[in-house]
Amino acid sequence: MRKSEYLRYVALGDSQTEGLGDGDDTVGLRGFADRLAGHLAAAAPGLRYANLAVRGRLAGQVRAEQLGPALELRPDLATVVAGVNDLLRPRFDAAEVAGELEEVFAALTAAGARVATVTFPDVARIAPLARPLSPRVSELNTRIRAAAARHGVVVAETGRAAVSTDPRLWTADRLHASPLGHARIAAALAEALDLPGSGGAWQEPLPPRPPRALAGAVAAEAAWVAGFLGPWLGRRLRGTSSGDGRTAKRPQLLPL
Repeated sequence: MRKSEYLRYVALGDSQTEGLGDGDDTVGLRGFADRLAGHLAAAAPGLRYANLAVRGRLAGQVRAEQLGPALELRPDLATVVAGVNDLLRPRFDAAEVAGELEEVFAALTAAGARVATVTFPDVARIAPLARPLSPRVSELNTRIRAAAARHGVVVAETGRAAVSTDPRLWTADRLHASPLGHARIAAALAEALDLPGSGGAWQEPLPPRPPRALAGAVAAEAAWVAGFLGPWLGRRLRGTSSGDGRTAKRPQLLPL
């Protein structure tokens, strides 16, 4: 069923929803949620939008820290995107993570909100060294779909679209979407929500890239390990998070 106007949109999640990869902390972050809010505002100029997401948050932290404030804002639309930080941890339980997300789905839909979420692409096709994580991504996506179906949550199937693993949709760290990637996620959610003017163009492939020589591919993997994987592992060993000390960038419903 199409609803052309949403007036109270609240986004919950981690760094992807916060907008990492689309702008930076000096000029401000945009991200798919801000972009989706712009699409919503085109249909409903009176839209107010809040973004409760904080980078580094696990699914359980999203439930514990963001669900209560989200319910207090009484959204008529909410997006919930989390779980990637969980599947990157040594100890990962897909049922537990999906259970945390389902609690958020259940509470928001029971309060009358339309809820939307996404599935995740195969990380091995973005970062070959992350191949051991592929089964985790697949299982989490399956459980997200099942939980969403139980609560009438809309699912944007970004995990199934071939273009979602194009490196140009990702930043150099291969964990966060690029501006183009965030735009595609926002368009996928708009289509899943059947918003006016939306469609399937977000799935269209990008123009072919010149093939990369083997030496260049090896050098790129080494640079990724040194520049991004190493520092990430260091934070895990120290028990720290990129989101330590941070709060939501947009905790109140405000005009876009």
